[in-house]
Amino acid sequence: MECTICPRECGADRKSEKGYCGVGEEFILARAAKHFWEEPPISGTKGSGTVFFSGCNLGCVFCQNYEISHGCKGKSVSAERLREICLSLINEGVHNINLVNPTHYALTLSEFLEKNSFSVPVVYNSGGYEKTETLERLEGKIDIYLPDLKYISDERSGKYSSAPDYFTYASKALTEMKRQCSENIFDKEGIMHRGMIVRHLILPKNTNQSLKILDWIKENLGTDTIISLMSQYTPYGRVENFPELQRKITEREYAKVIDYAESIGFEHIFTQSPLSADEDFIPDFDFTGI
Repeated sequence: MECTICPRECGADRKSEKGYCGVGEEFILARAAKHFWEEPPISGTKGSGTVFFSGCNLGCVFCQNYEISHGCKGKSVSAERLREICLSLINEGVHNINLVNPTHYALTLSEFLEKNSFSVPVVYNSGGYEKTETLERLEGKIDIYLPDLKYISDERSGKYSSAPDYFTYASKALTEMKRQCSENIFDKEGIMHRGMIVRHLILPKNTNQSLKILDWIKENLGTDTIISLMSQYTPYGRVENFPELQRKITEREYAKVIDYAESIGFEHIFTQSPLSADEDFIPDFDFTGI
């Protein structure tokens, strides 16, 4: 069957060949462990149970997880083994099961979650480059959507992520995610049980794009949308041909975006310390927990 899960619609028969994402039909995992560096309602005090999937439907030149997203480093696991991994993380006390970069496995995960329910929320942590038709198959199975909204400019998304139609799809995808999880629900400790947080990674020399993204979120998702403005950009991957991406963002660039978000009325904003822009925060993809 030709693969049309994501906007690439590459047409690969992933039972016998790899798609644009670099992987076939089987789950390929690079790491499964407690993670404490997500937003506070996700990581909490006990950690988020992150499951890192290898492969990716984007081509970000600056990807911090380059060795697994582009290099597809990972181990093949069955659905039964994935269930065991999730249950093991839950037994360790994690607040949620956090599916990191799951887009190219979305339909298989839909079937997996149909057969397996867990005692903690399931987080869908994606780059935002999704088809709404695919997301509709996940309705009722995902408790928390944690998407990126990387770009609004077709030129930038084509240049940096080989996806000139990124915003066309991501804007519709985030609207669908908001429809499915419109109410943000937290427990008494502030841990999220349902809802959506929209992430935006600020890139050097791209703050005007960030402001336009904030305008779009306000106009289409509302200022009650929880946003996470990320300062963690670190030159990584294949940025040698992009001089503007060969440095971290400045404090002035970051402050410009935060100040604008506050000025247009966003009610819930997560921010990061400048110290987060460091390779030490990139996980070791050493097959822990696999």
